[in-house]
Amino acid sequence: MKPQTATSVYDVRLLFPVLFLVGIGIVMVYSASSALALKQYGSGYYFLKRQGIFALLGIAALVIGRHFPYRYLQVLAYPLLLASLGFLMAIYVTDFGYAAGGSARWLRLGGISFQPSEFARFALVIYLADSLNRKSDRVQDFSVGFLPHLVVLGIFCALILLEPDFGSAVLLCAVAWIVLFVGGVRFWHLLAVMLVLLPPAYYLMVQELYRMRRLLSFLDPWKYSADAGYQIIHSLMAFGSGGLWGAGIGKGYQKLFYLPEPHTDFIFSVIGEELGLVGVLFIIAMYALIIWRGVAIARSSLDRFGTLVAMGLTATLGLQVCINMGVTMGMLPPKGLTLPFISYGGTSLLISMASVGVLMNIGAPQTAKAKPREPRRRERRTRP
Repeated sequence: MKPQTATSVYDVRLLFPVLFLVGIGIVMVYSASSALALKQYGSGYYFLKRQGIFALLGIAALVIGRHFPYRYLQVLAYPLLLASLGFLMAIYVTDFGYAAGGSARWLRLGGISFQPSEFARFALVIYLADSLNRKSDRVQDFSVGFLPHLVVLGIFCALILLEPDFGSAVLLCAVAWIVLFVGGVRFWHLLAVMLVLLPPAYYLMVQELYRMRRLLSFLDPWKYSADAGYQIIHSLMAFGSGGLWGAGIGKGYQKLFYLPEPHTDFIFSVIGEELGLVGVLFIIAMYALIIWRGVAIARSSLDRFGTLVAMGLTATLGLQVCINMGVTMGMLPPKGLTLPFISYGGTSLLISMASVGVLMNIGAPQTAKAKPREPRRRERRTRP
């Protein structure tokens, strides 16, 4: 039997765009953050070094996810759920939680900090997939297939909203909605709860002044150019000045203390300015390839659990990409979500890379089956 090669173990059509985006992310994080790092930490390489370490850890997470049998995640569904719930609660009840930018979204254990809401999305997808798989014969019953999942989702969203992190809560609800829909929950149940939640969502939007100003600045950013509309105006200026080919890597202007958070939430704007329309379209194509492969893996999975996990993880990546790009291009109100594989941040990169590894594990049988077999060589028969 011919031994498996690296190309047969890993789905190249999924691996290549992921590694490309991680690589361009390291370059763009350095380009976007060098001036800021030099001012704050005395070294322009501060964020570059950390992102490089995150990338190496992310590759390790991808390899582990690829070789860890995804069916074992069913056993870990509730431990992962409880762990993520504990992390979210620890922000408020322990001294390990800390705030930055007006929100308490992080836990710091020793010298390591991470964002529990990123882990919560992964854990919730595994829990929903396992639960819907076990309840497949009664998934359309409201009290069995929908209500328990709604309660768990509500607890997670409540803890995330207390941080406050409205964008992550919205993303979590959207991912859960997709997994429940694919899992066979009645559409009318999903539609009804969405309509019921619209008034509370509107209330949460308007009760906080900063959220209301973000919404108004989204509708007319130039009216609030001095405060709430400042980010989006400079983001649009970055895209506009990039033109077709861009100013060149490292030659952007908006990152020089004009565009806030240039290496995290608004790194796509820096890409637009320095790589131009061509670079933006190529990166969008890489994300489209990842989403296409994720959906294909979900559709061809050998079991229901694998289908739901693959669809949930793909939806998480796809929605986060769409929201981040929509915000930077002025098509959505600011949400504070990073761009997967590219933005600076360890938690997001590790969870995203681990998710890709799990996707590869689910799609491994299909990847192996798609490989063309080598024709058998006929043995020459010699006459006696």
